[in-house]
Amino acid sequence: MKLRFRQDGPYVMDLPEGTPFRLNGEERRLERAKLALCRCGHSRNKPFCDGSHKEVGFQAEKGELEMEKP
Repeated sequence: MKLRFRQDGPYVMDLPEGTPFRLNGEERRLERAKLALCRCGHSRNKPFCDGSHKEVGFQAEKGELEMEKP
């Protein structure tokens, strides 16, 4: 599994659309093929990214974290 840190943007995981997940115990499904999580702290839809990083001029390096299954 890979978690990408977009340049000046969110944390992103590429997952199939419809992937099930739980948020605070609530069952949900991904509406898109990507899970984008807020990194700037300004999203009005936390923990998800809503594009607020562009409005506030958030800056951060890009990178990625890759995990292997044990």
